[in-house]
Amino acid sequence: MVQEPILRFTDKGIYCPAGDFYIDPWRPVDRALITHGHSDHARPGHAAYLATHAALPVMRHRLGRIQAEGIAYAEPRQIGGARVSFHPAGHVPGSAQIRVEVGGEVWVVSGDYKLEVDGLSEPFAPVACHTFITECTFGLPVFRWPDQAKTAEGIAAWWAKNATAGRISLLGAYGLGKAQRIMAMLAAHGLPGPIFTHGAVESITAILRAQGYSLPETTLVGTAALPPGALVIAPPAALGSAWATKLGPRAEAFASGWMALRGIRRRRNLGTGFVISDHADWDGLNQAVKATGATRIYATHGYTTQFRQWLDHQGYDAGIVATEWQGEAAETLEGPPS
Repeated sequence: MVQEPILRFTDKGIYCPAGDFYIDPWRPVDRALITHGHSDHARPGHAAYLATHAALPVMRHRLGRIQAEGIAYAEPRQIGGARVSFHPAGHVPGSAQIRVEVGGEVWVVSGDYKLEVDGLSEPFAPVACHTFITECTFGLPVFRWPDQAKTAEGIAAWWAKNATAGRISLLGAYGLGKAQRIMAMLAAHGLPGPIFTHGAVESITAILRAQGYSLPETTLVGTAALPPGALVIAPPAALGSAWATKLGPRAEAFASGWMALRGIRRRRNLGTGFVISDHADWDGLNQAVKATGATRIYATHGYTTQFRQWLDHQGYDAGIVATEWQGEAAETLEGPPS
């Protein structure tokens, strides 16, 4: 008799029959376990949500009144016939991998993750398992991230150069995770001047600061005059917008893992780009897969075909999971080939 898999891949999301719950479902369900607060993973419409205590404040802000319960990292929870726990993913503050155990067999759904310690998010913790479901947003060898201290130096130098020329520095960065990570990086490096924020960035920053995450002081654009040489951090969609034009003379830049590809930078007419991502690069993906000890790997959202082929060559039992998760494509309006 063939044993039913611990997790099933359905048109609503990844489903656990033993516990009757879904993980990061993209269609409304009765019970959803959520890895983190990005909009492609934490969607509205579910009857009940379970996420880490650290992820819930942002989720409530984005989703409104929801029936939700928090859980601590590594806290075991029995849900029907499944034993679940949440473990740090290192992606953004509060993000988690979800471990599911049924009858001694363990599957882990990674959500989104990165191995680089950013000084803000809870560091990635590998979880031993038999089957690992991994993202591969940047699942090609061309994606290898530079040292984040050097990236901070580059941003600070660009900011200082613009200030000398009398221009505002407008930096596009995703509102949850990347924007705050850049703030923390610059604070550790030494701030050349004040940081101002777009409303979408400021609201999330205030929530994380209230939770105890260490972030430098920021000011919402419009509540005070922009001094010469200020840095403004805004969502990517604000770049080149009417809102940006009102800031006055400015230089624009974009912070994303996709900036590793010059072609994307040219097509989007982005000018200055900084290579920084809250997703694992090629080396990080391989290191994470190896650290789990899993023999069966499913790749999802990203360069799935190429990464699965690579895993096959490495001796893994590899497959692809079709999902509606978007990875960093959601913040750049660009993504890997289908």
